[in-house]
Amino acid sequence: MNKPVLVIGGGISGITCAVEIAETGHEVILVEKLPYLGGRVSQLNRYFPKLCPPWCGLEINFGRIKNNSRIKIYTSAAVKNISGSKGDFTVTLEKKPGYVNDNCTVCGECEKVCPAERPDGFNYGMKKTKAIYLPHEMAFPYKYTIDSEYCKKENCNKCVEVCKYNAINPDMQPEDITVNAHSVIYATGWQPYDAGKIDNLAPGTHPDIITNVMMERLMAPGGSTEGKLLCPSDSRIPKTVAFIQCAGSRDENHLPWCSGVCCPATLKQALTIRELYPDIKIKIFYIDLRVTGRNEDMLKKVEQDPGTELVKGKSAGIEKDTENKGLIIKTEDILSGNIRNDHADLVVLATGIMPSETGNSKIKYDDHEYINTDLPEEGILVAGCAKRPMDVSASLKDATGAALKAIQK
Repeated sequence: MNKPVLVIGGGISGITCAVEIAETGHEVILVEKLPYLGGRVSQLNRYFPKLCPPWCGLEINFGRIKNNSRIKIYTSAAVKNISGSKGDFTVTLEKKPGYVNDNCTVCGECEKVCPAERPDGFNYGMKKTKAIYLPHEMAFPYKYTIDSEYCKKENCNKCVEVCKYNAINPDMQPEDITVNAHSVIYATGWQPYDAGKIDNLAPGTHPDIITNVMMERLMAPGGSTEGKLLCPSDSRIPKTVAFIQCAGSRDENHLPWCSGVCCPATLKQALTIRELYPDIKIKIFYIDLRVTGRNEDMLKKVEQDPGTELVKGKSAGIEKDTENKGLIIKTEDILSGNIRNDHADLVVLATGIMPSETGNSKIKYDDHEYINTDLPEEGILVAGCAKRPMDVSASLKDATGAALKAIQK
């Protein structure tokens, strides 16, 4: 191989592909559309089943990237066009400006004087940042970036005036970059299903109905509440937290498949809540709980926990509790055949996984818009959640396999 491997996507699968390929002696170009690497994993509070923070693994991988000159990174960049064939792909990248260069020391003075705000996508909109912001506390690359949609630009320039290191350049422009590649790996990851489409569960109509990914940020030390479990409506500590499984999943009107990660994610979140807040009661409404391998240990702990109730039944709707603060969940209890009306202060919808990458003519998709592994082009590969729902462990294994295939002649 005399050309690098192009890896599209800087989440855990893309990072794994990049470091595994580079450490065999081959060049790698890693492209990420966001201003930082880490993807969805960087937004988690804890992995399952170990229940450790994701930085345990990400920091190691970031170190491997820093120490390997064979990896070239383009953040805030997307693939515009791919042509050619295996061994000789020509790829055009469109890189958006971040308006902050590598002189940035993350001193924070620019953020202090910035008058504009933006919704914080890293925390799923549960808080705001300034228009110039550090994506999160462990961002890699570790520097500020500017959201041009909200920045007042030449009408302000306060951040430029206060920066002592000449790190801010508001005149940066988008640029097209052409690279050649031996092979291409799509590791474009996943996105959570839009809970706003699930009308009967009424997300968005009440601030205390959130999704499982929002719960991750609610519990994270650097999240919207600095790791405190508080009801978004009034910042009180909930007495009861309810989890509704298969919210929009295994449903012909939404996602007809099981994502496989929602059940262990809920069990992990329930155990975390009970560990940190022993007085909070948990209710989990489920069709059936799908866990395998070491995740079964989490299910056993939840089943044995006197503060957690497992209810086998499909929740039909959520209403505001008119007599008390909180919400009422209407559920058909399958085992008893009765309709239940359960009170909860905070409701968490366990939404499924959707692919991020769609609509690329160079590749083809299955009926659910995941990238079809039977790709039409030799030399184009796919890894991780771009091909099907996977947890972190399965994504790492799949990415290693894709890396091995990518360096074959």
